Amino acid sequence: MSFKGAVFDVDGVLLDTPHERAWRDTLRDLMEDEWRDVQPQTSYRPERFTSAFYQECVAGKPRMAGATAVMHAFGVPDPERRAHEYSDRKQERITELAQACEFSAFPDALRFVLAVRDAGIPMATASSSKNAGLFLRAIRLDEFAAEQGLSYEFLKPGTTLLDFVDVDISGRDFKRGKPDPEIFVTAAGELGAPPETCFVVEDAVSGVQAAKGGHMAALGVARADDEALLEHASADLVVTSLDDVDVPALAQARLAPRSGA
Repeated sequence: MSFKGAVFDVDGVLLDTPHERAWRDTLRDLMEDEWRDVQPQTSYRPERFTSAFYQECVAGKPRMAGATAVMHAFGVPDPERRAHEYSDRKQERITELAQACEFSAFPDALRFVLAVRDAGIPMATASSSKNAGLFLRAIRLDEFAAEQGLSYEFLKPGTTLLDFVDVDISGRDFKRGKPDPEIFVTAAGELGAPPETCFVVEDAVSGVQAAKGGHMAALGVARADDEALLEHASADLVVTSLDDVDVPALAQARLAPRSGA
């Protein structure tokens, strides 16, 4: 029995997008300008907004939930109102970075996506970000495959990463964000597969928790030296590169490391 569906988060899994940079830079700019009068009342310091902080407070969450979490984490006064301003300013910044092409795809992720399709497993992208489609549409899989010397009959000229997946539910409004499993269960449903027959690829603890909460297998990608955190969240397999996943094992509905990885 093979997996019947694969659900991919986008930021940090498929694409190296500038979300973390946008969140960090936007807060720094606000604290140095419009919010400089309240900054001394907070615990915010630029050096405290680390990648680990981003993964804990923001990654995988809807934009407003992430902004609100940051406000509370740093003890910013009037957190609800300021979260709206922070969220709006961050969106302006991410749009600027996207238009400047300040992002890229992870090569191991694109190789894995192609291998999963070659294994006959339907795929969905499911990100909390409303910007995911903008980034996915910019990645040309046909050009990547040619550069890598990979040849697949199913890969047509002009195919983007967004074209390639069977379902994309990124950016939809759900009542509950991760770690609630709603987004992933919805993706499985639109693939026509029971959740327990699917696996989710995630880089954030909240995403792994969402997958497990939906009775789905969880493949953790530790791109930020956070293997232990993903393992503690009960990921079924944690790798630092998707090249290290045993693709033939997917046909047996197993997440396993590639031999020698």
